[in-house]
Amino acid sequence: MSRRYDCSDPMERTRGIAEAVSAVRRGELIVLPTDTVYGVGADAFLADAVRKLLDAKGRGRQMPPPVLVGSVRAATALVDDLGTYGQDLVDEFWPGALTLVCRANPNLMWDLGETKGTVALRMPMHDLAVELLKETGPMAVSSANLSGRPAARDVEEAEKMLGESVSVYLDGGVSGHADPSTIVDLTGSVPRLLRAGAIPEDKIRSVVGVLLTEEDEADEPYESGDSDGPVDAPSGPEIGKPSLTKGDGAHTQDAPAEPSPEAAEPAGPAEAGAKPSLAKDDEK
Repeated sequence: MSRRYDCSDPMERTRGIAEAVSAVRRGELIVLPTDTVYGVGADAFLADAVRKLLDAKGRGRQMPPPVLVGSVRAATALVDDLGTYGQDLVDEFWPGALTLVCRANPNLMWDLGETKGTVALRMPMHDLAVELLKETGPMAVSSANLSGRPAARDVEEAEKMLGESVSVYLDGGVSGHADPSTIVDLTGSVPRLLRAGAIPEDKIRSVVGVLLTEEDEADEPYESGDSDGPVDAPSGPEIGKPSLTKGDGAHTQDAPAEPSPEAAEPAGPAEAGAKPSLAKDDEK
């Protein structure tokens, strides 16, 4: 049976976070508030849990969820390279409503879906979400709704749509704003705007200078869908799982397994011509 906690009450908040952490570690789903909309989350390194998340939303592997982190250090452990502009964007907009698509660290063992070697990362500007993420480590988090439906802005909306598929609901009141996060792809030589969102395009340009948009590449349209992030974003093979620690998120192995040829040269959008798809009505 699902459990719901009113996080406006300090004791309920403490109990709720503890129960949510336990549920995540058991491979169950939780719903949490963020600075944009409510999200449904699972341990990013438990393939069965991520599959439950996709099933609960009525989505397939071709629409993988982004990953939320509780610290910049946790994010950098998950990526192979932030690219030329990644650190500047992190410094300017994190925590906040900016999702960055980067090449994933090939030494990590996870299965988020058909991501072709990339990962979409965000650190939310929400104290409850960050407190939780520092305990759980990186979580696969998608907007708390059925695929094709509007993202939930309060816990009641989330519970109506997701019901008993979620073990713990954390009620943090109405979410910060209805706009989804802005998504920027950093896997190519020039940053590319995949989805306009809470952070305006001009503010992104003020940091990176040149920013490609859909209009710049009208001859190669994005595949649109109802995902939370890039649904056609590259993903490398499973190689090794990092150890997770509180307050840190994720670390690569001390002695990672030797990557396969595919892992050494992940087929990202720049090489393969594939593009992360633009998410329209889902958050993260």
